[in-house]
Amino acid sequence: MRADYRSGFVTLIGRPNVGKSTLMNYLIGQKIAITSNKPQTTRNRIQTVLTTEEGQIVFVDTPGIHKAKNKLGEYMVNVAERTLNEVDVVLWLVEPSTFIGAGERHIAEQLKKVKTPVILVINKTDKVKKEEVFTFIDAYKNIYDFAAIVPVSARSGENTDELIRVIMQHLPYGPQFYDEDTITDQPQRQIVAEIIREKALHSLNEEIPHGIAVAIDRMKMRKKIVDIDATIICERDSHKGIIIGKQGAMLKKIGSTARYEIEQMLECKVNLQLWVKVKKDWRDSDFLIRNFGYTKED
Repeated sequence: MRADYRSGFVTLIGRPNVGKSTLMNYLIGQKIAITSNKPQTTRNRIQTVLTTEEGQIVFVDTPGIHKAKNKLGEYMVNVAERTLNEVDVVLWLVEPSTFIGAGERHIAEQLKKVKTPVILVINKTDKVKKEEVFTFIDAYKNIYDFAAIVPVSARSGENTDELIRVIMQHLPYGPQFYDEDTITDQPQRQIVAEIIREKALHSLNEEIPHGIAVAIDRMKMRKKIVDIDATIICERDSHKGIIIGKQGAMLKKIGSTARYEIEQMLECKVNLQLWVKVKKDWRDSDFLIRNFGYTKED
C-alpha cells in the first residue's frame, strides 16, 4: 500500500430532502441508501465504503438534524449530532439558494460546537444557472468557516470527482478499514427491509409513510431462489387498508417493484411475500423502535 494512502470516516448531514442519500448512492455507484422526497427517509446510520487508488472513504449517513417531535425523532437527532464528533470530515449538503432559513442556521449552530472540518456541498446545481452558484457560495461563507465549498449535482454526478478529491485532502494517512470489494456494512436483511420501505414510500400518500416500518420475518435461500417474508408495520387500521389497497392492488404494486430491485441486488430470483400489521404508536415505544432495528447505541 502507498505511503501516502489516506482513509477515514465522512458523514453527510443536511436538512431532510437535500439529496444526501442520492449523493452517497452516486459516489458509491450502487444503491444502498433509500431515496424519497418525503422527510425522515433515512432512520439509521448507514455505512458505505468508497475505495480508490488514493484512499478509502467510509461514508456514515445519518438521520437529518431537526427539532425532535417524538421518541423516534429524538433518537434520530442524537445519532446525527453524536456522529459529528466521531468522524474525520463532515459534508453539509444544502440546496442552491441565497436564502438561509432557520433550519440551516440551526445546523450551523450545531456545527460550531464541533472540531471536525466541514465541507459545504451545494447540491442540485443542475437546476440553476452556472453564474448563480457564486452568489450561493458567498451567502454561505458568512455563516460558517468552511474547510471547502464544492458545488455538485448528485443526480447527474457533475463535479463529484472534485468533491472526492477535496474529501481525500482532509482524511488522515493510514491503511484501509475495509477490503476493496466491501461496499456496505449493512446486513442484507436490513437493505431488503429498506428497499421495501422505499417502495412503500413511493407508492403511498403523504400521511402514512412516516408511520411505517418493515420487519423481515424470514429470508431463506433454496436452489437459486430466495424466499423472503416481510411485514409492513403501520400505526392505524385505516392505514392498513390503504397499504393493502383495493383487492390487494397497492400491496401487490409495492411487492413487485421491491422484488425487482431486490433481485438486482441479490443477483437471483426472489419470492417475496408481504403482510401488513397494525402496531399503534410504535414510534413512541422504545421496545418497538429497537425491535425494528433502531438502537440507541448505533
